[in-house]
Amino acid sequence: MKKTVFALAALGALASGSAWAQKAGDWVIGTGWIHLAPQDSSKPLTLTAPVRSVVAGSGASVGNSDTLGLSAVYFIDSHWAVEGVLGVPPKFKLDGEGTLARVGELGEARQWSPTILGKYYFNEGTDAFRPFVGLGATYVWYSDIKLTPGLQGALGSQLRQRPLSTSTTAELDSSFAPVFNIGASYQLDKNWGISFSVSYIPLKTKAKLTTTSVTGLPIATSEARLKLNPIVTYLSATYRF
Repeated sequence: MKKTVFALAALGALASGSAWAQKAGDWVIGTGWIHLAPQDSSKPLTLTAPVRSVVAGSGASVGNSDTLGLSAVYFIDSHWAVEGVLGVPPKFKLDGEGTLARVGELGEARQWSPTILGKYYFNEGTDAFRPFVGLGATYVWYSDIKLTPGLQGALGSQLRQRPLSTSTTAELDSSFAPVFNIGASYQLDKNWGISFSVSYIPLKTKAKLTTTSVTGLPIATSEARLKLNPIVTYLSATYRF
């Protein structure tokens, strides 16, 4: 009888552990807070046509942004997994620096950056606490790009145009970038858990500006190069099935 009771107890413990185990075929979905903190730098604004010239001492900085994140992790086995992460496109504001500091805010844009990661989870699949590392890539593009009246006026003055006689639009280059990721997850019960990660993305872009006259004819082009290099933190509640 004692042996039977012991065997049943051991089987129950084993069943409980395996119910918590992360194993091949498991999915973990998550949602939570993404914070993007650019470690930015820029090169001076450069007029590229009709005559190439540099706006000496000009620069720009990109502010932090927060958004809602969504993620899905698929476990290949108890250690290796693939994760996809997508945030509601955050809005970034661009402020002038140096000789453009007097302008204040230069513009804003929304950033799209879906990410795919290969991840390795440490500890065993039956452990509640599991640190991980990840490596992957993101494709970044921008929408809703708007330039402020202050920047419009500054560009008009640089081109020696009368106020309100010109209009400037901008495009930002799209690009792929690597993603370096580290973090940890904690399983609260069979299904629910929490996860926290920090990612670093070496990212740069080029803004291409086109200035047109009131009649719509292009009269000048210019460009500005930005390094964004954001540190991205992601805190999420997770559900496993």
